[in-house]
Amino acid sequence: MNAPPAALLDARYQVGPVLARGGMSTVYRGTDIRLDRPVAIKVMEPRLAADPAFRARFEREARSAARIDHPAVVGVHDQGEHFGHGSDGPVLFLVMELVEGGTLRDVLRARGALGVPAAFAVMEQVLAGLAEAHRLGLVHRDVKPENVLISRAGEVKVADFGLVTAAAQAGASHAGMIMGTVAYLSPEQVATGQADQRSDVYAAGVLFYELLTGAPPYTGDTALSVAYRHVNSDVPAPSLIAGDVPPELDDLVRRATRRDPAARPLDAAAMLAELRRVAARLEVPRVLPPVPPPRPIEEQDTIPAGPRRVDAGTGTHRIGAPVPAASGPGGTRTMPRPPTDGPGGANHHPTVAGHEPPPHLRARRRSRRVFAAWIAIVLVLALIVGLTAWWLGVGRWTAMPAVIGLEQTTAQQLVNQADLVVRLTEAHDDGVAAGLVANSDPAPEARLLRGSVVELRVSAGRPTVPAVAPGTAIAAAEQALRDARLTPVQATDANEYSSTVPAGAVIRTAPDEGEALPIGAPVTLVVSRGVQPEPERVRVPLVIGERYEKASDALDEVGLDAEENSSGFPFRRENGVVIGQDPGPGSLVDPGTTITLDTI
Repeated sequence: MNAPPAALLDARYQVGPVLARGGMSTVYRGTDIRLDRPVAIKVMEPRLAADPAFRARFEREARSAARIDHPAVVGVHDQGEHFGHGSDGPVLFLVMELVEGGTLRDVLRARGALGVPAAFAVMEQVLAGLAEAHRLGLVHRDVKPENVLISRAGEVKVADFGLVTAAAQAGASHAGMIMGTVAYLSPEQVATGQADQRSDVYAAGVLFYELLTGAPPYTGDTALSVAYRHVNSDVPAPSLIAGDVPPELDDLVRRATRRDPAARPLDAAAMLAELRRVAARLEVPRVLPPVPPPRPIEEQDTIPAGPRRVDAGTGTHRIGAPVPAASGPGGTRTMPRPPTDGPGGANHHPTVAGHEPPPHLRARRRSRRVFAAWIAIVLVLALIVGLTAWWLGVGRWTAMPAVIGLEQTTAQQLVNQADLVVRLTEAHDDGVAAGLVANSDPAPEARLLRGSVVELRVSAGRPTVPAVAPGTAIAAAEQALRDARLTPVQATDANEYSSTVPAGAVIRTAPDEGEALPIGAPVTLVVSRGVQPEPERVRVPLVIGERYEKASDALDEVGLDAEENSSGFPFRRENGVVIGQDPGPGSLVDPGTTITLDTI
């Protein structure tokens, strides 16, 4: 399939460059011109699109997949058929969410084994997406790295729900054939072709094994030999390959890949719960999923700047007899279901008479095979020696990236890409804005072993005055200020009377709560003096007959004020004689009361 027959599908979807190809479909980058958004358009292979049974099943599976609304599942926007002018048949297409990034297979090719923290980060999201599908009664049937997408921001999404089911149940394979990706097939899919949620759990367990070790548990010269291993062998413990895998992870992987479906976790939600319990028990550091490497520019299907979107999905290769497994573990295949032993069985190899080659040709072929085998052995040994020397020399070392001043998420991605594990701490900093990395331990450019733990101190900005509720004890308020990296201060002249806060408790802070201050800045605690007491009343002395100045001094000595009144007389004399006072002598008044003195 070189290109879709029409540049505009369904009068809505503009078809762009090829993103990926497979045996069942081709994926294009496209644009939904109605909503003006980028999309991925999967166009099915014409042979399948011409099959009415496949079209009907494809439409039902697309509708089912569109029901899955979860951030860890690639969204299905639309599906349809397009009948273009001059085309031989309908163009069957599926419109999906465009994920800017790459596949988990790209990550494994670039990095090999991911290590325990990164493997947990990926599997948690994969299982969360599968759990939502299982909750809706849907089964993926083809869980593999090619169907797990990772965006540039580290979002993990499961893709291609239902396509294998549509092909298998619509008769895309002959009787006695099974479909799926051989490296991840559950025993029941190999033996009977049946699959349920526990089949996805098995594939997820194999995927987890590959993330921890760098390769799936079974490989072989033929697809059928790998399928037989799934039926007849237990998946080995990942720690046999990866020495850093703890026993708890061995148990989880082996439980998920039991040959008996009844011995596995019931569905992806059950396996996700076990994964999280193991992560908590082992205190696995939380890291961002690894980001796929940029896609190299290819000579064919030149694509504008932007990474690979998705694997073409269930690309199908028909196998009539055992053949070498091309395209690695990730290719979706149809293959004969394992026959029983006996005449015509797996162990029966009839001799065809009349086709025996001459002896000299047999000897020549045998010598060529021996020579090729020795060449392969020499190359493998040279490769092992070279890789070992590289690993012991520089391969196991990496450098601490420069992340000071960067936003926290960006800094974490750079550290993870350097094959280091991040431990985050947060602290106030007067000179660095909140959310930026203020310091790292070790310093940038330090030489470290891959997988080492590094610490990033993220700034929380300047400290702010914490909330101190009225009535808080002084010791508790002081501790709250110290925890906020501020200095508590008490001042007697700042204390106040209060009718609601008991004496000795804090009324408020100065400055008020929420105000940003430099580290160590003083904050005053305003402490309650209790309820203000009623003042003692004063008895007014007799000052009639005294000169005004002497009478004023007598009142002042007992805390009273004097005010002269001479307005009732035609003339006023300086320092006149007091002839009346109000309030009168012997009255009880509050301190500070003004006594009016009539003078002549």
